[in-house]
Amino acid sequence: MTNNNLHEDYSCPVDQDVLEESTEKIFDEDDQNSENGFSEFNFSKELIQTISDKGYSSPTPIQKAAIPELLLGRDLVGQAQTGTGKTAAFALPILERLKKNVGHPQVLVLAPTRELAMQVAESFRTYSAGHPHFKVLAIYGGSDFRSQINTLRRGVDVVVGTPGRVMDHMRQKTLNTSHLSCLVLDEADEMLRMGFIDDVEWILEQLPEERQLVLFSATMPSEIRRLSKKYLNSPAEITIKATELKERLIRQRYITVQNVYKVNALQRVLEAVSEEGVIIFARTKAITIVVAEKLESYGYNVAVLNGDIPQNQRERTVERLRQGSINILVATDVAARGLDVDRIGLVINYDMPFDREAYVHRIGRTGRAGRNGEAILFVNPRERSFLSNLERAVGQPIERMDIPNNELINSNRIKKLQEKLIRAASTDRDNPEETNILEELIKNIENELDIDPKELTLAALNLAVGYNPLLEHGNEDWIRQSAQRNTRNDRRDNKFRQRRRGDFDSNRPEDEMERFRVEVGHRDRVKPGNLVGAIANEAGLKGRSIGRIRIFENYSLVDLPKQMPDKVFQALKKVKVMNRELQINRTD
Repeated sequence: MTNNNLHEDYSCPVDQDVLEESTEKIFDEDDQNSENGFSEFNFSKELIQTISDKGYSSPTPIQKAAIPELLLGRDLVGQAQTGTGKTAAFALPILERLKKNVGHPQVLVLAPTRELAMQVAESFRTYSAGHPHFKVLAIYGGSDFRSQINTLRRGVDVVVGTPGRVMDHMRQKTLNTSHLSCLVLDEADEMLRMGFIDDVEWILEQLPEERQLVLFSATMPSEIRRLSKKYLNSPAEITIKATELKERLIRQRYITVQNVYKVNALQRVLEAVSEEGVIIFARTKAITIVVAEKLESYGYNVAVLNGDIPQNQRERTVERLRQGSINILVATDVAARGLDVDRIGLVINYDMPFDREAYVHRIGRTGRAGRNGEAILFVNPRERSFLSNLERAVGQPIERMDIPNNELINSNRIKKLQEKLIRAASTDRDNPEETNILEELIKNIENELDIDPKELTLAALNLAVGYNPLLEHGNEDWIRQSAQRNTRNDRRDNKFRQRRRGDFDSNRPEDEMERFRVEVGHRDRVKPGNLVGAIANEAGLKGRSIGRIRIFENYSLVDLPKQMPDKVFQALKKVKVMNRELQINRTD
C-alpha cells in the first residue's frame, strides 16, 4: 500500500496570526515522520481498518497535533489552510468518541456553504465504513425541509449544516440539541466574511453548557479571536505553518467552454498538451462513465475510478496508472482521495469543483516528486465568477487558456511523431537476432518492389500513423465563437472588478444581472455580508456571483444573476435576515 497522507497535499501561504492564550503548538507542513501511523492514536480496530482500506498510513501535521487533544475531549482552536487534512483531524476522533444508540444528534458541524457541508458529511460517511449503524445528515438551504425533518426524527449521530438552516430546525424544535457533546465550526473566517457570526453565536447560546467546541479557521481576524475567547474553555491551540513547496511547480489555467462542447474541448486539450499521465476529475459517477466511453471511442487508453468501483479494483486501476499500462484516469473526488502517482503530469477539472478544498486536492495530484505539473480547469460562462475564490485558495492567478485550434493540434501531432522517430532511431532492440530479421525484411522488400529507401521509409511512417488522418481539419467555428465570448466576458469581468472597488458608473444593473428589492435595511442593522450569506446559501450561489448591494433605511437593492428559477425565487421570499423575511421582489 502506498504511504499516502490523509490530506490534499498542495501548500499555500497562510496568515500567521496566532492566538495568544493557553498552550499552543506550531508545526511545519514538512514536519512529518512517515513511520508514525494512525495506530499511535489507539483508534479502534474498525477505524484503523477503514483508514488502511482507504490507502492512508501517515497522519498530516494538523492530524498529529489535533487528534490526541480531541480524543481527550478538549476544546480546540486550529489555524490551518485548506488542503491540510483538517476534516479528518476532527472527524476521526469524533467518530471514535461517539456513543451507541443515543438516538439524537451528538455532534453538530457548522459550515459556511452547502458545498462544504455536503463534502464534510461525505467525509464522515467515508471514515465510518467500519461503523455500520452510524448516521450523518447534511442540512442546508435549498433542499427539502420536510425530508430533513423525517431523517432527524429517525435518528442521526452527526449533523452537518449551514447556520441559517440549522437555526430554522432549532427554532422549530426539529433539531434536538440536548444530547450534543461536540460542536465544530469549520472555516470560521469564511462564516465571518459571509455575515454568519451573529447566527453562529445564537446557535452557541442554545447549546448545552457541557460540550466540546472545535474551531478551525485559515486566518484569525479579531472577531474570530473574540468568539474563541468567549465560548471556548482553555482550548488547545494549533497553528499549521503551510510552506510553499518550491519543488512543486504547477501551472494552472482555465478554459471557458459551454457544456455542449466540453467533450470536444477535452479531446483537443489532450491532443495539444502532451503528458504521460492524466487525471480527469468529474463531478458525478455518471459523468466519469460518459467521458471515459467517449475517450475510448477516440482511441485513448482510459480507466474509470468512482464510488461504484470496488476497493480492490480501484487499487488495481491505480497500480496500472502508476506502471503506465493506462495513461488517462477519469475519476470523482471521493474515489481519488489520497491518490499518489508520480507520473501524473496533467490534471483536468472537467467539472468545476464544489469548493476550494476540492480544487486544491485535485491539482495536488500533479507536480509530485519534484516534477512540474499542469492543471486545466473547464469553466462554463456562468461559473467564471467563481474563479477568484479558487485563486485565493491557491494564492496565485489562474491563467486563461484558449481552446486548442487545428494549427496547434497539427503542430503537436507532427512533433510527437518526430520524437517517436528520434527515439526509435537512437534505440537498439534488445534482441540482436530480431534486428537482423528486420534488416533482412527491408532488403527483401527493396528487391521485390524495386523502390529506394525513401519510399520505404514513407511506407513505414504510413504504417505507424495508421488509418486516421495525420492532420486535423475539423470545423473551428465553435472555437472562434467561444473566443469571442471570452473577450466579452473579460470586459464584463473588468467592469465587475471596478464595481467591487466602488467604481459605480451607472445606476443600471450590468448585463446578465437583474435588480431585486428586499425589505430589510439600516433600521434592521443589516450589513452587505448578512445579505450575501443568506442569499448565497438559499439560492446555491457563490458570494462572488452576487452583484451590487445598496442598503437604504427601510429596504435594500441587490443585483443577482438573471434567469433565477422561480422555485429559488419563492424560497428567497421566506429567507430571514436579522429576524426579518427578505420578501424579495424584482424592482420592475
